[in-house]
Amino acid sequence: MEKLVVIPTYNERENISNILHAIFNLDEDFHVLVIDDGSPDGTAGIVKELQPKFAGQLFIEEREGKLGLGTAYIHGFKWAIEHGYSYIFEMDADFSHNPHDLSRLYSACKNEGADLAIGSRYVKGGGVVNWPRNRIALSKGASLYTRIITWMHVRDSTAGFMCYKKEVLETINLDEIHFTGYAFQIEMKFAAWKLGFKLVEVPIIFQDRAHGVSKMNKGIVKEGILGVLKLRWHSWFTNYRKRVKKPYNQRSAAAEPIQQNNVLVESK
Repeated sequence: MEKLVVIPTYNERENISNILHAIFNLDEDFHVLVIDDGSPDGTAGIVKELQPKFAGQLFIEEREGKLGLGTAYIHGFKWAIEHGYSYIFEMDADFSHNPHDLSRLYSACKNEGADLAIGSRYVKGGGVVNWPRNRIALSKGASLYTRIITWMHVRDSTAGFMCYKKEVLETINLDEIHFTGYAFQIEMKFAAWKLGFKLVEVPIIFQDRAHGVSKMNKGIVKEGILGVLKLRWHSWFTNYRKRVKKPYNQRSAAAEPIQQNNVLVESK
């Protein structure tokens, strides 16, 4: 009950069985929680068929309708905390994130002092494969824009492949995280940074999906652009740290970060 990988799914029938087998074949005692948003293609049914094979390791939570990536992860984070996991991972189902990198993210948190390990495309040793130039430009531009506006020195702020120590998720008031797309990934990093946790970027190679359809759309891009401005505004003119910090009586004492100001964001 130490390591839980949270995988949101919507119409991932072509990928879900393979990604689950790849994770469990690592033989490193990763557990997996799939959050399925009512996939009409039967994704949830495939997961449930595999549960007897991976008894005690594979879990599924089914939701009615497509409720958004951010709410799926928050659902998974709360489930992980309730079930006592110490390290909680975000990961896509489409092999854009290499399952073998789970071990490197885990090591960054377990052995190397990170509170939040970010699988980064844009630090030395990282990169992307099979992405069109316009998609690379959009992604890099979003991360540069975020650094300029927020002053948070994370080079891959929209990254969705991460490992959290449970103390981070116990400290963040997840009910105050409202974004669902790019902005969700940015705000989770921003909240952890503002609350004094140590963020470390671990280089990964990101490969575009081979099967299925990308969930990217204009609404997600717009939310990212406006969401970053909103984060900066709140951090300047309201007590953002107080808003996103869960009240002390609702979390364990171990969740309190050691350092509360100007945490260095590192790359490895």
